[in-house]
Order: sequence, then C-alpha cells, then structure tokens
Amino acid sequence: MCRLFGLLTDRDEKATPWLVRSDRSLLHQSNVSPDTAQPDGWGIGWFTDEGRSRVEKGTGPAYAEGERERFVRAAEDADGPLVLGHLRHASNPMNLPREQLIGLENSQPFDTHTTMFVHNGSIPFPTETRPFLGVHEPKVKGVNDSEVLFWLLYRNTEEHGDPLGGYVRTVEDLVRVWEAEGRPAIPPFSGLNVIFTRGPDELWAFAQWTGDHGSGLFDERRRYFEMAYATTPHRVVVGSEPFDGQPGTWRSLPSGYYLSAKREEGHVTVLTGRTPIPESLEIRPSPT
Repeated sequence: MCRLFGLLTDRDEKATPWLVRSDRSLLHQSNVSPDTAQPDGWGIGWFTDEGRSRVEKGTGPAYAEGERERFVRAAEDADGPLVLGHLRHASNPMNLPREQLIGLENSQPFDTHTTMFVHNGSIPFPTETRPFLGVHEPKVKGVNDSEVLFWLLYRNTEEHGDPLGGYVRTVEDLVRVWEAEGRPAIPPFSGLNVIFTRGPDELWAFAQWTGDHGSGLFDERRRYFEMAYATTPHRVVVGSEPFDGQPGTWRSLPSGYYLSAKREEGHVTVLTGRTPIPESLEIRPSPT
C-alpha cells in the first residue's frame, strides 16, 4: 500500500520538514522495515507561480541510492502554497508482470496541469471501471488502477461541481461495477484514501477503506489506512501517517470522513466531516 502527503499553506513554504527532515517524514516512511518498504516509485507535485502543476516522479524506491537524491532535490524545489507527495507500493489487480507495473506513467501524483491527485489503496476492477470515465477514458496512459480512479473522480467532480459530491459519486460507481461482477467476496475497493486539489488554493482529503490491513508504520494503535492531519491558522498538513511524534499535534481522519481546506484572506480554513455516502450503499458479497 502507498503513502500520501499533502500541504496547503497561506504563504510560499518549503515542504521539506515533512517530506525529508522529520523523524517520520515521507522519505523515512519509504523504508521503515522490509515488510512495509515502498519500492515502486515516488512523486512530488506542486503549483508554479502561473498556477500550473509541476510534478517530479521516480520509478524506484525513494530510499535507494540515486532515487533518494532526486527525491530530496524535488522536495527542495517544491514551494507552497500547495504540495503533494506519494510513495508507491504497486497494486496489481490485472495480474500483470512486475516489469509492466513500473514506469513514470504509473507513478503518482496524476495531474491535468490544474488538478493533482494521490491515492492509497486499490480497486479490483479497473478495466471494468474505465467505461465510467466517459470522454476521459482515452487519457489513461498507464496500467495503474489508481489512474483509473483519478479520472473517475475528475469526471464526477466536473459533473457535480465540487470534489465532495464527485467523491461520493465515485464510491457509488465503484460499487456499481462490483455489483455488475456479481458482488464477489473481494470488496469494490481496499482503500480510497485520496488527496485531491483543483488548484493552489484548496486541498481535499478523503479516507475510506474496507477490511483490516494491520497497523500504521510507527504506532501499532493506529490502523494502516487511518489518515492524520495537523493544522495551524496558516497551514494544514495531511497524510497517511503523523509526520512527527509530537503528542497532541495530529488528529485522526478515520474511514468515512473527509477534510476540506481553503486559502482565504491570509489564513487557511479547515473543515472536516462525515462523507455523505448513502446508508443504503451496502458492501456485502453475495452468499456462496
């Protein structure tokens, strides 16, 4: 499973404290143990002064010689107000040879120059989901199920006008695909933990998962998919793990919740709440 990072600040600010320097930085998360290493790529994205996204990616482990130097250089180049980061542990729902899974087109963040997205988790039926992408289906470049999810969320956000409504519709679409497959024992997604932005003035984070995937990297009391965030009047930092061990700094974003942050009049406003997924949306496999 992957690891995520997001920063929104009311000023130009380096993301290196959380990407590189802290004792639980994204770089440190890339190789906490052999069992949890993130070997399949990395990416850092931010917005230029012209408001266009810039993304630097790698195909190897961020902790490896050569890749580490590129990761650190990208982290130093990434000025706020908005920065996203991603470590990849590739899922393989299409059962492809490993060499097909690795490539820059499969590393995250995915972007459209004005939109960026990172994801932790997997969807089991990416091929069957592609018809839901509509006019965006030909834009899929790789074999990463997360890229299919990106374009699905992008389309639904366009149609609904806001990422929250788009995310709810995306969950509904994934359940429809799963139902069309006969409601198999495998759920319609393992995790839909997403950080998403449509520009340098907003950041959205969504936490949603099924099943038990073990504990977090640094704290066995935390669930693996349980996201965390920290706020000040001037910034919000959100990710898959707390980025330091300071007590009382980090709050939990559990399954079924979202975070919305915006830059407004010299400060960052943050709202959290329950994602309004319909109660009637049951994810239960058909009896065998």
